[in-house]
Amino acid sequence: MAMTTTQASMAIAPTDNVASKPAYLEALTYVERLHRRLLDVIKDELDRIGCSEINSVQALLLFNIGDAEMTAGELRTRGHYLGSNVSYNLKKLVEAGYISHQRSRLDRRSVRVRLTDKGRAICKSIDDLYNKHCRSVAEVGDISIAELKLINSTLHKLERFWTDQIRYRL
Repeated sequence: MAMTTTQASMAIAPTDNVASKPAYLEALTYVERLHRRLLDVIKDELDRIGCSEINSVQALLLFNIGDAEMTAGELRTRGHYLGSNVSYNLKKLVEAGYISHQRSRLDRRSVRVRLTDKGRAICKSIDDLYNKHCRSVAEVGDISIAELKLINSTLHKLERFWTDQIRYRL
């Protein structure tokens, strides 16, 4: 008895799903590892410039604020900050003089933050680091702009997939 095309594809599908699991898990490992490695690279740069009073997460937070003025909630919703302790890190950065804060005139519960000159200096250091990486990623890292665009496209799809898993409870 011959199988229909549908039956044949159904018979193959479970094997494909099982075969894709190692690749999926490897991708997850790389995403997690790359974020930790980025924090290590930023920490190394902070050490190089003699900045020991903030950590790499806080420096990345300063970079992501940049010239903007925003609330902690906006940092989270814009995807600039992934941690759950954004308020804690903002408080530490205010105490250390990297960020100034002011209550919103419209919503007194909301606090708007912006970088001080000290915060802008760290932001510039991180920007300079990224510029150096952009100049050397092709030659030293053997990663072309086309490969970066493909990675970005793939990561965007993965993010959308995970968002849909949460949004639609798939």
